[in-house]
Amino acid sequence: MGARKAPAPRLVELFLDMLSAERGGAANTLEAYTRDLDDLSAFLAHRGRQGGRTVATAATADLRAYLGDLAARGFKPASVARRLSAIRQLYRFLYAEGHRSDDPAAILEGPKRSRPLPKVLTIGDVDRLIAAARQGAEATGVPEPEQLRARRLYCLLELLYATGLRISELVALPASAARRDERMLIVRGKGDKERLVPLNEAAKAAMRGYAALLEQVRVRAQERPASKWLFPSFGEDGHLTRQHAARELKSLAGAAGLRAAQVSPHVLRHAFASHLLHNGADLRVVQTLLGHADISTTQIYTHVLDDRLKSLVRDLHPLGEASSEG
Repeated sequence: MGARKAPAPRLVELFLDMLSAERGGAANTLEAYTRDLDDLSAFLAHRGRQGGRTVATAATADLRAYLGDLAARGFKPASVARRLSAIRQLYRFLYAEGHRSDDPAAILEGPKRSRPLPKVLTIGDVDRLIAAARQGAEATGVPEPEQLRARRLYCLLELLYATGLRISELVALPASAARRDERMLIVRGKGDKERLVPLNEAAKAAMRGYAALLEQVRVRAQERPASKWLFPSFGEDGHLTRQHAARELKSLAGAAGLRAAQVSPHVLRHAFASHLLHNGADLRVVQTLLGHADISTTQIYTHVLDDRLKSLVRDLHPLGEASSEG
């Protein structure tokens, strides 16, 4: 049975429709795929004879030439790898749906690149951050707006480290997340997918203390109705922005004796994952908690597992000490 014929632009549209409908692709993701595949189509149009190539007629050599052209244009390996991922997914889809009888991208190799290790705070660093935030939250004799900001920052920090949420997920939490009986957070992540994330006692206590003061301030100011957000912005509708939360964390870093460059919401997310793995958590569990669709994304943390495995062999193997002395 031969491949179904369809115009090349329509094939790309079908692929993007599938990403949106079946995989819940976010708008930014779909825009990036559209740009990447439009660039591929423009390159193919200038190859070959009789009007060039298209997505429907491209061979492996054409795709390999495109990757070479990206490198010649100064694209970094990470950017080339991202484009190659889009191309592979496109042709896998076209082959599976019968729009092509082959998959010309199946044997393509990506650029060799070293993946940088994430910045990670030590457990001691995080303890210092939390201690500084707690001190600010428990300060007495300060104006109420300042106290509310301090309680909010302490709550943000405890939740970030306890859950590993993306900062975009954290600032968009609903006010209902602070209910007293809450043991889990229902988080809406990338692709509008939901996941459950457990809360520890420190995070729940920080969240309750902040929510209680927020409600007290609202009632005193006779503001109603209450915001639907756990972290409403001050002075305007909506919730706290990612950028504002990141700035407050960097200010806190100075109070904790850390460099501002060391601390960000994403670094705390890395600390959450790395510290869990270092203490024996399963990689698949961490993948679920972080909301990674593919475990290959989580595997950037395997350097932590490597160190742990080495220490286990050194400390627990009957010949570990003898081997290290020999």
